[in-house]
Amino acid sequence: MIRKLLTLRWILTTLLVLAAVIVMIRLGFWQLERLEWRRELNQRILSQLNSPPLDLNQNLPVSELFDMEYRTVQVSGEYDFEHEFLWRNQVWDNQPGYHLLTPMRIEGTDWFVYVDRGWIPLGEADAKSRLQYRQSGQVSLMGMIRRPLPKPAIGGMADPPPNPNQPVPQAWNWIDLERWRTETGLNLLPVWIQQAPQGSALNPPYPSLPEIEITEGPHFGYALQWFAFAAILAVGYPFFVRKQLKTNTIHTSMDEEETVHSGEEIYEH
Repeated sequence: MIRKLLTLRWILTTLLVLAAVIVMIRLGFWQLERLEWRRELNQRILSQLNSPPLDLNQNLPVSELFDMEYRTVQVSGEYDFEHEFLWRNQVWDNQPGYHLLTPMRIEGTDWFVYVDRGWIPLGEADAKSRLQYRQSGQVSLMGMIRRPLPKPAIGGMADPPPNPNQPVPQAWNWIDLERWRTETGLNLLPVWIQQAPQGSALNPPYPSLPEIEITEGPHFGYALQWFAFAAILAVGYPFFVRKQLKTNTIHTSMDEEETVHSGEEIYEH
């Protein structure tokens, strides 16, 4: 049996099984790492959700805002409609449209912050139609701090690359504040504000806040599955090998017996 295990076929099979067990164990620990990351994220989100509203006109901690995502803020200032952008692929009540993102100059500062003012329908996204949505003069609002949403490394349609010979795009797939700072020349904060609804909006734009789900996700269950698969393969493989070798031994013995009987019959004839 040991001699048969040292054949090329069984050596390669055993190595593949060992590699599969190692990969499954690593995937299990990776899921546990993802679980820990999710728990830290939940803690960060809950901490910001439970923090008191931040008044950007009284306190503007620019270097800390990126780590304050999901905190409630209030701000006053004037909109700059010249640099207003549209955020593509947004839905309201199962209707496709855009979100209006308008930079606001924060009163008493030289900082601008983009405000997601809400959803508008596809047919009202041209510059002329958007005139009806303008709010002139001083504006005060409450909303939620959000981080930029640049294109991920994998998936999603990219925005067109910068082209000095072309006008700045009006509609975007992603919220890339670094690029918008370059395109507009505005002194932008490193975050944007998603405006909170104030009562029942009768006309667009319809503001909304994200639905935040505080869960640990399926990571722990996935980790248990990978560890279980690794255990089943590691424990079950020796039994499989033993059964295969035993079956092959029986078949070999039967073949030898048949060969002996055949030889005896030939000798008798």
